Amino acid sequence: MLFSRFMHRSAPVMLAAGLALACAVAFSDAMAAPGQGRTPQAPKTAMKPFSSERELIAFLKKRQQATRPRSKSSGDASPMPAPPPAPAPAAAAEASAAPEAASSITNTQEAGVDEGGIVKMKGDILIVLRRGRVFTVSTRGGELRPIDAIDAYPPGVSPSGDWYDEMLVTGDRVIVIGYSYARGGTEINRFQLGSDGRLSYEDTYQLLSNDYYSSRNYASRLIGTRLIVYTPLSLPRYAPESLNWLPALKRFRGPGSPGTFEATTSATNIYVPPAVLNDMSMPSALHTVTECDLAAWRLSCKSTGVLGPAGRTFYVSPTAVYVWLNAPSRRDQARGEPSGLLYRLPLDGAAPSAIAVRGMPTDQFSFREDGNERLLNVLVRSEGSGDAMWMPEFASGAMSLLQVPLRAFNDGQQEAERGSYRLLPQPEGPGWALQNRFVGDYVLYGRGAGWGPNSAISTLVVAGVRNASVSVIPLQHGVDRIEAMGRDAVVVGGDGRDLHFRAIELTDGPVPHIGDRYTMAGASQGETRSHAFFFKPEAGYDRNDRSAGIMGLPVTRAGRPGYGHLVENSAGIVFVRRAARQFSALGELGASESGIVDDGCRASCVDWYGNSRPIFIGERTFALMGYELVEGAVSREAIREVRRVSFAPGRGRPAY
Repeated sequence: MLFSRFMHRSAPVMLAAGLALACAVAFSDAMAAPGQGRTPQAPKTAMKPFSSERELIAFLKKRQQATRPRSKSSGDASPMPAPPPAPAPAAAAEASAAPEAASSITNTQEAGVDEGGIVKMKGDILIVLRRGRVFTVSTRGGELRPIDAIDAYPPGVSPSGDWYDEMLVTGDRVIVIGYSYARGGTEINRFQLGSDGRLSYEDTYQLLSNDYYSSRNYASRLIGTRLIVYTPLSLPRYAPESLNWLPALKRFRGPGSPGTFEATTSATNIYVPPAVLNDMSMPSALHTVTECDLAAWRLSCKSTGVLGPAGRTFYVSPTAVYVWLNAPSRRDQARGEPSGLLYRLPLDGAAPSAIAVRGMPTDQFSFREDGNERLLNVLVRSEGSGDAMWMPEFASGAMSLLQVPLRAFNDGQQEAERGSYRLLPQPEGPGWALQNRFVGDYVLYGRGAGWGPNSAISTLVVAGVRNASVSVIPLQHGVDRIEAMGRDAVVVGGDGRDLHFRAIELTDGPVPHIGDRYTMAGASQGETRSHAFFFKPEAGYDRNDRSAGIMGLPVTRAGRPGYGHLVENSAGIVFVRRAARQFSALGELGASESGIVDDGCRASCVDWYGNSRPIFIGERTFALMGYELVEGAVSREAIREVRRVSFAPGRGRPAY
């Protein structure tokens, strides 16, 4: 199964990695300060959609005549997550203020924008997605008790070609997002969650798409009851006579009942910038953002599509979805023309817009929308392929901070001003994988191991977003994770022997500087996913320290490469407190060998999204490791285990 998905999901990207996919970017011409060179501009026009089905078909025929049939490698390289147009800003604000959003146990990038994950909370019920099943565990009244389990896929099907990756919860519904190679396309499975924690299958919908997998990003977002999901779709190899290949949704009615696909978009909701219309070698994929109302009795979805090259990265802010597409031709490079397009799809339903850009962001954490300044910040590199498959783990070249006023977005004909790029230092270190994160008024980045073996000495760069300050901080370990820690930041990285936590002081003093360090001897990071980390603020612990709190992170043995989380459980989860700007180790909640069981897995038998999470629910603290859930009692000095349960299926387990 591991080999099967590796071939499905990685072969095109591994081939693309061997090509010079990214262009060199003339960042040396963009050394102006963030605001330099900008002049107030009137709002630009948005992109235009096709006026009719006939116009779109004519475009595809013209494209076929102008280009050779695409090779298998280029035709398959279009998958990956990018988001959709969903709620109005007011709806996003309401979602952010909702009680469930405020008590989220998921380490999300943006407040009020939930991300599909493997563990969620509804009231006092924990819901866990693992290896093709959904489990519920009660925390009611101080207990810790397995309640129920259900297959994450439709009844009566063979799930051997399916992967169930992400889970969301809204109201009394549990939603599992998956991809089926057997049936083709993205699956949206809905389950009813009873007040007693019991699960019942409701329905399944299939959405025509290519695979969405990314080693870092998540395909689905949830704002209020609106599901936002990115689904890429390769353009037909030969010009079609109809549009029956466009994104469409059908309700799955069981094996042997084919059902009917209903289009979720039309030609008049597919947008194309003039640059794509004028260069028939550019368009190879339809990047689709789909919005569904999960509260509806019958799921109904609408999609907005943008045409462009295959390479891409996406980011969802509370107000818009951004998709960065980059596949420069040699002709573009020779002419010194922009290498990509950045699309903006507003969540209020307004028409998408675009702007020509250079370089490529690493992943979704390379973006931050500044709502107050009406500005989009993007950390870009001159060489990279975005977050398709494993490409975030391989990027190089010059670094620059791009700052684009939202009103500068247009129909894609205008390029972001050269003065919008601010050249930044390259991080030092042996690792290929760049980690980056916006925290407060700064962007932080450095090199680490990614999915490879632990790295060693490196540097961390901390650049001001609202000013031109730059700090280069030497470290004696790699930069494998950057997370917000209240108003400050924490960098986590290994040196091949030990695991280090380094505080980066962003608020204590006139310039950012390195703070306290905690070293866990003989350990490495147990998971690479952003959701594997969580920081719980403790505002009452030290009233003078707004960055006080407890953090949890899966750990494992020293030197284990990052990809180990696919097939191995973490050894435990370490908990570290920060107070008075000092780290103190609380201890570790460890996994047990008895938690490793033969679960009779039939689907998703590789943990592509990891299997371990620290969980904070009120005053209670938990460690999820595979099929084990361990509760710890936290005192000022330590954490101690008070109970554990296994919810693993198989022999000796309840039949649920």
